Amino acid sequence: MTADKPHLTHDHIRELLTAMIRVRHFEDKCAELYTQEKIRGFLHLYDGEEAVASGVIPRLGPDDRVVATYREHGHALVRGVPMERVMAEMYGKATGASGGRGGSMHIFDAERNFYGGNAIVGGGLPLAVGLALRDRMMGAPNVTACFFGEGAVAEGEFHESMNLAQLWSLPVLFVCENNGYAMGSALARTEAVTDIRRKAAAYGFATEQVDGMDVVAVEAATRRALAAIRETGKPYFLECLTYRFRAHSMFDAQLYRDKDEVAAWREKGPIVRFQSWLYESGLMHPEEVAQIEAGVEDEIAAAVAYAEGSEWEPLETLTRHVMAEERPAPPAPPEPSAETVEMTYREAVKQAIRDAMIRDERVFLMGEDVGAYGGCYAVSKGLMDEFGEDRIRDTPLSESGFTGAGIGAAAAGMRPIVEVMTVNFSLLALDQIMNTAATIRHMSGGQFGAPVVIRLATGAGKQLAAQHSHSLEGWYAHIPGLRVLAPATLEDARGMLWTAIEDPDPVLIFENVMLYNMTGQIAANAGPVDIDKAAIRREGKDISLITYGGSLWKTLEAAEALAGEGIEAEVIDLRCLRPLDDETIMASLACTRRAVIVDEGWRSGSLSAEIAARIGEQAFWHLDAPVGRVCSAEVPIPYPKHLEDAAIPQVPAIVAAVKTTLGKG
Repeated sequence: MTADKPHLTHDHIRELLTAMIRVRHFEDKCAELYTQEKIRGFLHLYDGEEAVASGVIPRLGPDDRVVATYREHGHALVRGVPMERVMAEMYGKATGASGGRGGSMHIFDAERNFYGGNAIVGGGLPLAVGLALRDRMMGAPNVTACFFGEGAVAEGEFHESMNLAQLWSLPVLFVCENNGYAMGSALARTEAVTDIRRKAAAYGFATEQVDGMDVVAVEAATRRALAAIRETGKPYFLECLTYRFRAHSMFDAQLYRDKDEVAAWREKGPIVRFQSWLYESGLMHPEEVAQIEAGVEDEIAAAVAYAEGSEWEPLETLTRHVMAEERPAPPAPPEPSAETVEMTYREAVKQAIRDAMIRDERVFLMGEDVGAYGGCYAVSKGLMDEFGEDRIRDTPLSESGFTGAGIGAAAAGMRPIVEVMTVNFSLLALDQIMNTAATIRHMSGGQFGAPVVIRLATGAGKQLAAQHSHSLEGWYAHIPGLRVLAPATLEDARGMLWTAIEDPDPVLIFENVMLYNMTGQIAANAGPVDIDKAAIRREGKDISLITYGGSLWKTLEAAEALAGEGIEAEVIDLRCLRPLDDETIMASLACTRRAVIVDEGWRSGSLSAEIAARIGEQAFWHLDAPVGRVCSAEVPIPYPKHLEDAAIPQVPAIVAAVKTTLGKG
């Protein structure tokens, strides 16, 4: 058998036909079960596209990886995920491939390197890039196969992923299943250039277009592609022209195409076509096909019985697999050194990154201008010279692409530090952060995690106007599955990263831009710190001031001013915004009985609102006054200095809020 030509032995043709029949009959049964309301939610069937998965996936090795789409039942079955576990997942049962947590669109199997479906169009592309990046960096000879529909080529993540894969010579087999319709939008109505392989070719890819209804042609093209990837290490783009016979999903009335079109395509469907050729060639007879079909029907019946007889996950475990069930013990901090050094906050972060790189070869830094430029805020200056371009990795201006790649690399065992230049840019990567990093553990039933650290510069005060002065920490603190940190001190700037890198879940670290130039003394042997607990930065008995990040130092200044008037304020540095340390907050309030929250986020829907609500729920009977809040004004942050200062919390406003809460205003 040559690298690019299938050897059509009887066993091989039987394997190809059986794979397609298994997928087709399984999906027919799923459609039936859907009408019986035993399978719910969205159900996107693979009917008509079986030749693609059946031609590609068996050519992959067991250590190669597969990233699929929300139409991934066929991919999962061909990859070898047991049918009963796939069916149980469709039911949402605890015995499903993802423990019932993912359902139809999120089938995962870590044992088979099956990284699941993705309900976001194009959302799996950056993940595949990251998986391949891990293999490239660790010298592993693996290939990642990434399946997606032609609708994904309109997404920015497609272009970002193409560019990254070619730029970094990553071993990805991109498989576009071009079925002609993105939901109800025909390709010609949505794409200026309908020859999709030309889009990949524009990035310098080796590309091939193949008849996706011909399983032998798909297999031959896959063999050529894999041989090229393994020889060159470069990505390859395979466009398979296929057609889905059923609607986009079972909700879809498919009024956008007529029945004659579907009927015409069915006549040249992959199973009909292959089976007819086998009959005409005398390679297989109807009796043998009937035997295959009977065996598949028995397998499906057993899978349905397994799903029907399986247990639902008990309500008591609802919150499992949001975060890792086991976290390593926090690194033990060193004994405080008598020797101290003067250091900026910026240098503390840099030394934290440097320490991590030295300790663990899996750690690398990636982001815009982190290498040759030294970072937008000069945090990583000089690190590329020390560690090289592979581990201090400059990225294109493609936040979703490189953040998703970091998540993929983390899911495959690396410990990436992703720097997003400013927090407002993170909104371009919000899909990857919220829909992949924060959910992959849950959707996979605990099979995969994303231990990625994402660093973001946040806050106002530098006259950067409305688009570069956001404080969005509270937004991210809203999302289950993330750990959100706000280091305000030199010790935390240096030590939080150490602990975060060893955490099994995604950690976002928000570094306030007004702190980078802050200078202070820090122990020469400063090391890891706890990332779970708030800290009392100043003790007091009259009122609790609750804050974090850049506002800590203003709050401490306000507390000092209040002390001059006989008011002793206790200052709490939250440090960890998700999960919040309720215990420290409530213990303080049990003594002071009053609170003011200082939050640079906008007042409406802010983190301060969440904290105030928790105080009301847990400490209402301790309170002697309503909870006060000092937040940013409800305006985009202005450019003029006097207006910017007026828009964000300042010392006089904190002092005034305290006096009002104490009835002295």
